[in-house]
Amino acid sequence: MRLLIDVGNTALKAKLWHNQQVQPCDVKQLPWQHITTVVYACVGRSELLNDILAQAAVHKVPCFAAQVTKSLAALRCAYQHERNLGIDRWLALIAAYTLYPAQACIVVDAGTATTIDVVNSQGQHLGGWILPGLDLMTRSLTQNTQRVFDDENTPFTNQLGTNTPNGLKNGALVATLGAIEQAKPYLNDKNTQIIFAGGYGALLQQQFNGSMFDPELVIKGLNYWYELSEHDKK
Repeated sequence: MRLLIDVGNTALKAKLWHNQQVQPCDVKQLPWQHITTVVYACVGRSELLNDILAQAAVHKVPCFAAQVTKSLAALRCAYQHERNLGIDRWLALIAAYTLYPAQACIVVDAGTATTIDVVNSQGQHLGGWILPGLDLMTRSLTQNTQRVFDDENTPFTNQLGTNTPNGLKNGALVATLGAIEQAKPYLNDKNTQIIFAGGYGALLQQQFNGSMFDPELVIKGLNYWYELSEHDKK
């Protein structure tokens, strides 16, 4: 059983990998007697992560910090300085590469920021974009303009706005959808799979027929990173 930990910009997410599946867990009552490995990735800082790693040391459970490398199996990173690529983006790419082998993918992780990454059917990462997330987009406008205001009850919809709040929120949504559309010509592949993750992933996925939403994409990427890294060592 593996303990998988993803430390994002706003929260720590922990899951167990058991019987080839992601399973929930309570970080306050971890089953250390069954955990054989801890695999973690950090975008932000977390005292809770430090506490968990200290517990792992007491139980003599090895811990592995996921890192971005120039390549992993047949997956290749587009960045010249690969460590500049966020680890969460790399893990999402690893998961897409593993779950959809030999298939071109556009990977969208919609959280505090929205990241869009493109990988071709040969496993070559072509690069990507980083956009403000939907909430960050709308908040930046309300905080920096005098007459633009929001309404927390107004949803994001793919329609023309007829008042200021839905003009603001719908504008943020269609700007994000447009960015995803702009990624398609880089692949020119009719079999391209679009995969969404993150807090707004389900909302964005509804706008693209045939696309997938996987709320555990980064967590799965952590597990696959460990498995592929261990395989490459052999």
